[in-house]
Amino acid sequence: MTLIDLPLLMKDSVRGKRSAVTCALKCANQCASGPCNHSDNSRFRDIASAALTRRRMLGGTSGAVAIALAGTLGACSNPSGGGSGASDGGSGSGAGGGAAPNGSALGFEAIAPVDLETDEFTVPEGFAWHPIIRWGDPLFEDAPDFDWNAQSAEAQERQFGYNNDYTEIQEIPDSDGKRAVMFVNHEYTNENIMLPPETDEAAAMEIGMAAHGLTVVELQRESAEEPYTYVRDGELNRRILLDTEFALTGPAAGSELTRTAADPEGRTVLGTLGNCAGGLTPWGTLLSGEENFHGYFRAAGTSEADKRYGLADEATARNWEAAHERFDARGEDHRNEPNRFGWIVEVDPFDPESTPRKHTALGRFKHEGANVILAEDGRAVAYSGDDEVFDYLYKFVSRDTYVEGDTEHNKTLLEDGDLFVAKFTGNSPAAEIDGSGAVPADGAFDGTGEWLPLVLDGASQVEGFTLEEVLVHTRLAADLVGPTKMDRCEDVEPSLATGRVYVACTNNDGRGTEGEAPVDEMNPRAENRDGHVVEIDEQGDQTSTTFAWNLLLVCGDPAQGDQTYFSGFAPEEVSPISCPDNLAFDSVGNLWISTDGAPDGIGYNDGLFRVTLEGDARGRVEQFLAVPREAETCGPIVRDEDRSAFVSVQHPGEDGEWGAHTSHFPDYDGTGPRPTVVQVLPA
Repeated sequence: MTLIDLPLLMKDSVRGKRSAVTCALKCANQCASGPCNHSDNSRFRDIASAALTRRRMLGGTSGAVAIALAGTLGACSNPSGGGSGASDGGSGSGAGGGAAPNGSALGFEAIAPVDLETDEFTVPEGFAWHPIIRWGDPLFEDAPDFDWNAQSAEAQERQFGYNNDYTEIQEIPDSDGKRAVMFVNHEYTNENIMLPPETDEAAAMEIGMAAHGLTVVELQRESAEEPYTYVRDGELNRRILLDTEFALTGPAAGSELTRTAADPEGRTVLGTLGNCAGGLTPWGTLLSGEENFHGYFRAAGTSEADKRYGLADEATARNWEAAHERFDARGEDHRNEPNRFGWIVEVDPFDPESTPRKHTALGRFKHEGANVILAEDGRAVAYSGDDEVFDYLYKFVSRDTYVEGDTEHNKTLLEDGDLFVAKFTGNSPAAEIDGSGAVPADGAFDGTGEWLPLVLDGASQVEGFTLEEVLVHTRLAADLVGPTKMDRCEDVEPSLATGRVYVACTNNDGRGTEGEAPVDEMNPRAENRDGHVVEIDEQGDQTSTTFAWNLLLVCGDPAQGDQTYFSGFAPEEVSPISCPDNLAFDSVGNLWISTDGAPDGIGYNDGLFRVTLEGDARGRVEQFLAVPREAETCGPIVRDEDRSAFVSVQHPGEDGEWGAHTSHFPDYDGTGPRPTVVQVLPA
């Protein structure tokens, strides 16, 4: 018998470009249920009407230093296992050749796309890969070693969690570069390939719960030429679990919308769920985005708020609601429990005793993550995408300013400020955007945009919504001001080198279909299989309410006849790329993209790609690595000065089952797959 009943695992029941198993477990088949955003923004201008319907919509409730550095400070590894190429890697770059762009020390020959059946971690010639830490590796001295056949919740609470996603590494001060602390999200679990089928259902549930959350773990290495290994029982090691207390901050903390019978003050939440991407703040803390939280709750599903967030009166795949009443939000006692998830979480990795916080000022939606840059006036600006088809791009600007050296003050910057949602306007005639992805006559997809205010100076800017309602039901509030529906905004990263902001739009196979939003210059391809990358220029002022924009990439495989765009760079000289997800920058400002969905997009394993942003080679894409079969590439970190890069390999072998695993990464010892953080170095 299977541990989790997945009734929607028929391929024709799944929309989007992911494994059917991933759809069921990662996002609760949200695509199969159709988009949550049914708003017609062009008709949502009647604010008086909106005010009259507000109570019904809310279900009757009352009422810098750019952290683009997050992609440059990383590092991680464990020397067992791995593979290498045959040459020294040289200084050439692939697909287009020449020296590594922008003076980077990380030269490589781009690898060829990797076939879907390949269960290998593939790197360029002259490089080797090293697992740093795997699911189940013990973090503490009293934790047992991982044993496929002897798992328990008690052990998992002391071991590295499952499906590692966002990953960040910071050097520990005064350690001569030999010690670091790593922070990792654990997004979701797949008990059917984690546990033997004879595992007791109740035990499987508790093990799965313990495998969620966050991990902080120390790393060490002998030199920059050697891979990192993790430190068992390191002083900073920590698991953040579903019973860990989080403090709500900001205007919605303590509101009627966040109170439950278990927490009548509405200020203390147990645990975090669906943690996807994240970001490093200029003051050294880590941000984690709570994304697909809706799949863990059974709710009434009758209010517009429930519907807008995908909450329904249906048994969840894991059925936690049967054993833990807080996941059953149908009754009055726990009706608001889902409102306590969908936030940006902040964690101090250098203080294992600190209380993590959930910041309500940044709004509640399916956060892919958040990335912070300091504006010229010292305010912290955080960008975040709502990762669902036809949802929006957001920006937060702090009320207070950064103070160099005052960490405690800086930790409060995300507690109060202004919240905006993006509206894009193209500059080409509508007739030139025909849904094929063909470039308009002016040679580019581009235009202007504005940040529409949802909160300003501590007050709601959405008539009929209180401040607390804007922040808890951010999607509904945003619908009323008319932002642009996007093709799954995932990671949003500001560049330290230029201040420009990059948005990964992963895909949207509903774009331009009957009853859904039509194509536009920002989302120019109907049934968008392969996604695109947006570049935003706020012209030196991150607090500006206007911007210019262009599409850096319209992804796909030119060799397969796909209509693509690489900022004018020759398509025959790029690596094919599909479904951009997470973004990072190297030390000289080149963009790096990890992908999620390429197997069902262009038909190759997912990977990590470098993109040149400046000069004649702007738009050149070069594939650096590929992850094993059925896996997603997450949490990219690039240290080009060390000629190294790091990724989290999530859900390898997702389509397998116990006894018939389809991946054996990273140990290749006949057992099943283990999600793993990997470092790549010169061989």
